[in-house]
Amino acid sequence: MKTRTTRSKLISTSRPVRTARVTRTVAASAASVVQLTWSHLGALYRVTVWPDACLERLDGDRWVSASAGEDVLASGALQVDAGAWRRYLEFVPAAERVFLGKFRFGRLAALLIVARCPRLLEDLDETPALVSFLAAHASLRGTSGPRWDEVAAVHERGGIFAVLEWLGLPASRETLSILRNLVDPDVPRRLLEPLRALLWRPSATFVLQRTPDLTDRQLARYCHALAA
Repeated sequence: MKTRTTRSKLISTSRPVRTARVTRTVAASAASVVQLTWSHLGALYRVTVWPDACLERLDGDRWVSASAGEDVLASGALQVDAGAWRRYLEFVPAAERVFLGKFRFGRLAALLIVARCPRLLEDLDETPALVSFLAAHASLRGTSGPRWDEVAAVHERGGIFAVLEWLGLPASRETLSILRNLVDPDVPRRLLEPLRALLWRPSATFVLQRTPDLTDRQLARYCHALAA
């Protein structure tokens, strides 16, 4: 009788341990399916599940924190398919999910921006084209890498106009108005610098502000004509 009782106790105490292990295994397996994964120059990258949404790179047999460089994000934009996004967005809150739905090529950058600078969401939702400038801020500002903590601090201190100034854009309502005229918030990288230069020219802003529903083709034509 004592042997049966002891054996029964061992079984009952071991079950929670096995159950916890199974739960962790299932959770880890589910997380691996939901994560966004792609390769860039032979290295494997991923964005972890919301709300962490951390960009990581596979280093040997472990994942390490990685920098959200423009080329890395461009590779991810091309390789992460609609099915992977659909699974990922099921775990994202409604407001962020609707916002991310505005992007195609720039969705990955938009995800990382709102995950690191959540207070920017409302302003970016009103002017989504700013995501393209923020995603390219390292090259636009000439820094060695992304400065997301600085972006968040600048916004907290001075709001969206401080962010415009930090990006080298005119800190004005006219700038926001022009950027909101863009049909596609995924502004091509090749047009970011020319557009930024044009926004400092009164003659150009006069034309752009009065051109609703600006397409990429129109924007490219204006950048070429007005810069001449």
